Amino acid sequence: MSDEFSYNNRVWPASSSPIQKPELLLLSSFLDCHIMNQLQRISASLLFFGMAILEPLVAQEFHDWPEWRGRGRDGTWNESGLVETFDAASLETLWRQPISSGYSGPTVANGLVYVMDRVAKGENQTERVLCFNAETGEPKWQHEYDAVYAVGYVAGPRASVTIVDGRAYSIGTMGHAHCFDATTGDVIWAKDLNKDYKISESKRMPIWGIASSPLIYENTVILQIGGAEGACIVGIEKDSGAEIWRALDDRAQYSSPVLCKQNANDVVVCWTGDSVAGIDPKSGKVFWRYEFTPRNMPIGIATPLIRDNQIFVTSFYDGSLMLRMNSDAMTVSLVWQAIGENERMTKALHSIISTPVWIGDHIYGVDSYGEFRCLKASNGSRVWEDDSAVPRSRWGTVHFVQHGQQTWMFNERGELLLGELSAAGFKEISRAKLIEPTTDQLRERNGVCWSHPAYANRCVFLRNDKEILCVSLAERDE
Repeated sequence: MSDEFSYNNRVWPASSSPIQKPELLLLSSFLDCHIMNQLQRISASLLFFGMAILEPLVAQEFHDWPEWRGRGRDGTWNESGLVETFDAASLETLWRQPISSGYSGPTVANGLVYVMDRVAKGENQTERVLCFNAETGEPKWQHEYDAVYAVGYVAGPRASVTIVDGRAYSIGTMGHAHCFDATTGDVIWAKDLNKDYKISESKRMPIWGIASSPLIYENTVILQIGGAEGACIVGIEKDSGAEIWRALDDRAQYSSPVLCKQNANDVVVCWTGDSVAGIDPKSGKVFWRYEFTPRNMPIGIATPLIRDNQIFVTSFYDGSLMLRMNSDAMTVSLVWQAIGENERMTKALHSIISTPVWIGDHIYGVDSYGEFRCLKASNGSRVWEDDSAVPRSRWGTVHFVQHGQQTWMFNERGELLLGELSAAGFKEISRAKLIEPTTDQLRERNGVCWSHPAYANRCVFLRNDKEILCVSLAERDE
């Protein structure tokens, strides 16, 4: 007879087992199951309790704004814990620092804020890349280099600094490109793209200079510079600045490229001075190119909007264009196009600096003289017009950022607005003036604030030609 026996998948030695009788074995099994069930309940309770603690922490985490129009360049902001209503008295300015002039909008990453400006003293002309502590405004580093302007509107750099993988990438008005260690400001590489690509030499420098912000794709920095010999768009190595590819012989424009997918292919959509083009970011191969030659001059600044395989662009002189990226081939087709008689007698939307916002079936944007308009995305027909977002004036500007069902709007008078946009109209919730317009960017109408703000850390970061500041938008404790 064996000296051991088994029950409920357990083997008990007969000589040592404290339980020898079947009824006692049944009791043991019951106790085992009871204990295991209790432990499972306790574990589930602890897990639920832990998730209850962690959930608000996750929801409340800070979000960066590491490139032009935020992460992904889609003009959306997803932080929670924000004020629901406000006025100027209720919003706290956390810090402000003096800077010089420029159009470059701030960017924010890993607790640091980046911006560019221009310093002109007599014959000495320099551009600077500046870095500040996002929480305190303490200056962290700056890099200054000679940059003699030969363009119109000389307030300063246009493009925003792009931060990726601990590095900061910048490009100045005359084509000075840099890669920095984002924390220390150490220069990793520097390129004079104007010289390298014969931009001015071949009379291809845009009249307002280079304005398109660097786009990083894998190991490639993608730039719109308008270079000679088929180098309107270039892809350069992000670690060295060496050329990887070049594309298009178009004239340059001021719009920044955006990344999307078409038929499972990564595509960089570039709006140049002569076309809207889809380019392979790996090789520079032009998948498709839609001719969009301006009737006066390349003047497009707004970033292309992409939604449901459609691309929308809008120009001051040349109205609106909607394209569809086809699903059966790497091609595009026209959905609709609308252009008015001139920049005053417009159709659809003739925007200049503002990038519109696309919500549902409608597109909302600012027309050539500051008219705030709603369009049907399906055909460009106008639904309504509003005069309250920004005063009517040539090149009137509002920068739109979508946050859930609400829209944050920063107008050229230095006012921050919160509202809701729908086909029924513009519902203003709150408005406050946060920064003064300055005249280096534009001398008319007592100056403007044309630089796009950054939204990060439950704050808005704003600049004019004299200062950069940080204003808290965090919900207030009652």
